[in-house]
Amino acid sequence: MRILYLLLVVLFVVVQGVAGQSYFSSPAHACRFRRGSCFFGRCRRPYHQIGSCGGGSSCCVRRRWA
Repeated sequence: MRILYLLLVVLFVVVQGVAGQSYFSSPAHACRFRRGSCFFGRCRRPYHQIGSCGGGSSCCVRRRWA
């Protein structure tokens, strides 16, 4: 009976740790979160690549001139 309580506590701790993570987020959502846009193929000027959106698309942001 004690092991049942211990398993319940372990399950609760695991669920607490996973609650804030988004496993179903797509790469396009991650690109938009980084203030980028998805373009098919390579990024063209004035954009540069910061990642990929999947399916042959690139995550691009506008280049900032300092």
